[in-house]
Amino acid sequence: MTAVVAREATAEEFSVTASNTRRAVGAIVGLGVLLVVCALSVAIGAKTIPLETVWHALFAYDHSADQIIIRELRLPRTVLGLVVGVALGVGGALIQGMTRNPLADPGLLGVNAGSAFFVAIAVGLLGLTGIWSYMWFAFAGAALIAVMVYLLGSMGRGAPSPIRLTLAGVAVSALLTGITLGLTLLDPEAFDEMRYWRAGSIAGRDLSITGAVLPFIAVGLILAVLVARSLNALALGDDAARSLGADVGRTRVLGTVAVTLLCGAATAAAGPISFVGLMIPHIARWIVGPDQRWIVAYSVLGGATLVLLADVVGRVVIRPGEMQVGVVTAFIGAPVLIVLVRRANASGL
Repeated sequence: MTAVVAREATAEEFSVTASNTRRAVGAIVGLGVLLVVCALSVAIGAKTIPLETVWHALFAYDHSADQIIIRELRLPRTVLGLVVGVALGVGGALIQGMTRNPLADPGLLGVNAGSAFFVAIAVGLLGLTGIWSYMWFAFAGAALIAVMVYLLGSMGRGAPSPIRLTLAGVAVSALLTGITLGLTLLDPEAFDEMRYWRAGSIAGRDLSITGAVLPFIAVGLILAVLVARSLNALALGDDAARSLGADVGRTRVLGTVAVTLLCGAATAAAGPISFVGLMIPHIARWIVGPDQRWIVAYSVLGGATLVLLADVVGRVVIRPGEMQVGVVTAFIGAPVLIVLVRRANASGL
C-alpha cells in the first residue's frame, strides 16, 4: 500500500514538473515572438525605411531624417505599446480571476467609462487640450470610478461578491457613458481631440508619457504578482478559499487596486483599447490551464505582443494613413474571441 502511494505521489510530482517545463518553454517562445514583433514595430511604418538605416538609428545615430523617425517616433511608440499591452493583459487576467467571470474585462470596473467621463469634463468644461493636459484627469477618473464600483459592490451583507461587482460596474459604466456622449454632442468641435483619444492610439506619444505612467503600472504589476496565488484559491469559491487560508477581502482589495493602477494608467496614456484584457487571459488560460500565476505571466507577453502587432497592422493597411490600434484590436479580437469561447476548455475559470 505504501509503495503504491509513493508511486502515485512520484507520478504526480513528475506530471507537475513536466507541466511547468512546458509552460516555461512556452513562455520562452512567447518572449521570442514578442522580440520579433518589437523589431517589426521599429522597422515598419507608413514610410518605408531600409533595415540598414533602422540599425544605424539604434546603434549609430547620426540625426538623419529617417533615423529621427526611428528614434523620435517609432521607438517611443514601441515602448509605450509594450507598457500598455502588459498593463491591459495583466489587468484583464486579474479582473477575470477576481470576478470568476471569463467574459470580464478591465472596463467592468468602470475604468474606461471613468477615464472618458473625466476627460470629457477636462475638455468640455475646463477647455483643456492635448494628451498632457487631460492624461491625469483620465487616470483620476479611472481610479475614482473603480473605487466607487467597489464600494457599491460592497453594500449589503457580507463581502463584495463577483455578481455584485459585475452589476455595479455595468450600471456605473452605462451611466457615465451616456453622460459622456451627451457632453460630446453639446460641442463637437471641442471634443475632436477626445474622439481621437477614445479610439485608442499609441501614436504621437513621446517617452515622457511612458515615464509618467510607468511607476503606476510597475506598482500594479507587483500587486498582481502578490495576489496571483490567492486568486487560485478564490477560483474555488469564497468559502473554499477561506478554508484554504486565503484572505478573500484582502485579495479583492489588492486586486482592485492593481487593476485600477494598470488599466487606469494604460487608458490615460493611450485611450481605451478594447479586447486586449478580454482576449489575452483567455488565450493564456487555454495554454497554461487555470493557474493564475502562469496566466499573469503569459498575459504580460500576450498583451504586449497583441498591442504592438495591432499597431503594426494599423500602420500598413491604409497607407499612407494609419488606423488606430484600438480599432485594429477590435477587428482582430472579435473573431478570435468567438473561436475561443466556443472551446469549452478555454471559456471556463
